[in-house]
Amino acid sequence: MRKIIAALNMTLDGICDHTAGIPNEEIHQHYTELLGQGDVILYGRITYQLMEFWRTILENPSDEKTMNDFALAIDSIPKIVFSRTLKTIDWQSATLAKQDLKEEVLTLKQQEGKDIFVGSRSLIIQLLNLNLIDELQLCIYPMVEGSGLTFFKDIKGRIIFKLHKTKIFNGGAIILYYHPKKD
Repeated sequence: MRKIIAALNMTLDGICDHTAGIPNEEIHQHYTELLGQGDVILYGRITYQLMEFWRTILENPSDEKTMNDFALAIDSIPKIVFSRTLKTIDWQSATLAKQDLKEEVLTLKQQEGKDIFVGSRSLIIQLLNLNLIDELQLCIYPMVEGSGLTFFKDIKGRIIFKLHKTKIFNGGAIILYYHPKKD
């Protein structure tokens, strides 16, 4: 059975919107490699539209190789977008979800293949509340943002995690790899 892996970047104070944080070459390289380990990434509309930024890097490459590599990786991985407002999508590797989130995830988990990534805060929260996340990867930037969208808002109840791995970047960011404890 495929794993559902939630991967999110946040600051020390829990701010997780895509304008917070200080990604660098190390972080871009890490996520490029991670995307190669999966078959699909799930996005909500807002994150999907933010991620469309990477299409501009494909058209006008950056001076930073790791940004260009990430743009290629994010372009090539299939994306399923959950939206109540979008009716069409023009990114060739993206499709609109045909089922609600729970049904789509349960269907994907039963299929053969590599891991399924979730890259939107709203979807991660919904899946945590449904007890459908197999691994939570939190990349924490060594900074305090002060304001913005906080990650764990809207969790319905207590969730206990078991830390199973860490990764420390030279720039000070750390990824904490957690498995939710299942009853």
